[in-house]
Amino acid sequence: MIIKNYLIKDRLNKLQVLSKTANKAGKSAFYNKFRRTSLAKSLKKNFGEKNKKQLVNFKLTTAVAGRIMRKRGPFIVVQDVSSNIQLYIDKKTISNEIHKDIKDWDIGDIIGAIGDIDKSKIGELYLLVKKAYILTKSIRHLPSKFHGIKDQEIRYRHRYLDLIMNKEVRKTFKIRTRIISALRKFFYELYFLEAETPILHSMPGGAIAKPFETYNYSLNIKLYLRIAPELYLKRLVVGGFERVFEINKNFRNEGISTWHNPEFTMLEFYWAFATYKDLMEITEHMIRFVANEALGTTSIYIGKILNIDLSEPFDCLSMRDSLIKYGKTFSINNSDFYDLENLLFLSKRIGLTVANYNNYGNLLNKLFEVIVERKLIKPTFVTDYPVEVSPLARSKDSNLNITERFELFIGGREIANGFSELNDYIEQSNRFYLQLRNKYTYDLSYFDMDYIRALEYGMPPTAGEGVGIDRLVMILTNKDSIRDVLLFPLLRSRKF
Repeated sequence: MIIKNYLIKDRLNKLQVLSKTANKAGKSAFYNKFRRTSLAKSLKKNFGEKNKKQLVNFKLTTAVAGRIMRKRGPFIVVQDVSSNIQLYIDKKTISNEIHKDIKDWDIGDIIGAIGDIDKSKIGELYLLVKKAYILTKSIRHLPSKFHGIKDQEIRYRHRYLDLIMNKEVRKTFKIRTRIISALRKFFYELYFLEAETPILHSMPGGAIAKPFETYNYSLNIKLYLRIAPELYLKRLVVGGFERVFEINKNFRNEGISTWHNPEFTMLEFYWAFATYKDLMEITEHMIRFVANEALGTTSIYIGKILNIDLSEPFDCLSMRDSLIKYGKTFSINNSDFYDLENLLFLSKRIGLTVANYNNYGNLLNKLFEVIVERKLIKPTFVTDYPVEVSPLARSKDSNLNITERFELFIGGREIANGFSELNDYIEQSNRFYLQLRNKYTYDLSYFDMDYIRALEYGMPPTAGEGVGIDRLVMILTNKDSIRDVLLFPLLRSRKF
């Protein structure tokens, strides 16, 4: 192999020397018997306030391990999963052989050290090293600590490097973990059962989206990656699990943007003998609970200056009222929503191309997306969605063209979607047939006969909701791109 980078070649030479020395001693250059006894953060917490005299009297000997981030004379800064700790290499406390080896250690190497906790004259905690071991030799140089990694594609494509260099990135993903844990805790405390449903489906269902296709050779059938677990979770409600939830991976073979990734994480939950209004109430509590658990506060930022307090009551508007409120620029009024002809006229007035929107509900929803969505910064429930865009939602008794459905918006984006479930198997069959006849959704619609069969056995009055976990993490960590909250977002293939 031709090594073009002389820096890599220098490190490879060091590894070869290390390997020869280790082999003579009957060991491996990649030493794996070192055992850490302390993390940097715990050492700082337990001994950071003690003075040098107290530490000398205490005589705590401990073992730390991590990656070398800086070398400066006799000082080495090591980073572990919790924080970083400074090591002090004093010729008086270590052997000449170890001191000589340390000179060949590079930034990026993973090491282990045993020594006594001490403190410098300026009050900085350090480990006075007695023994030290190189555990893994790093062949590639880390980016400059001062300049960091500014190329976003490098950060996303080589996330491991981003995590090594960027403390804030590590913090974001720790918060993500706490958010998911808090969601589970919230539903466990309400006696919801966590379920697992199939990722491979014989037909897509639960949402209108283009699926990823695959194939099973044993059964000789085409399969689809899950676009939503909804229809399976509702089968469980039919089966008697009255409170059920799933944190799941979904896959949709559609566009990629700052708010969309083809693979994404959702929370879906179903609650028998409840309505969409119950969901709205529980969702407010859930968002506040998760924020407190993950962040320790309900006060969050959207952008650099806009502060939102999630403890305040969420707003609630019907879709029509939201269009009137936020469509003042276009002089929109209630009469504009009378029928399809009026909507078409309104669309032309605001310069919206409507060739693909051939019914009232689809066009009304599109107008809402264009005019209103981005303006819903404060937490807002939008209700009264038209039946054409809500094929699985129960219609209102007072108006069969409007459903008992809401979407929650925060920071100008949809975070959650919930509704009273349609449990009338005849009406549900009609909705499926309508989708199949509708040219706009023809390629994305399927008739799930087994789901209809399940409904025929009887599903109790139920409400269900889906929450975009990736988007919730974005909101709570104030990130502009979904790629900032996914450890490994989907990127275009590239040769190394």
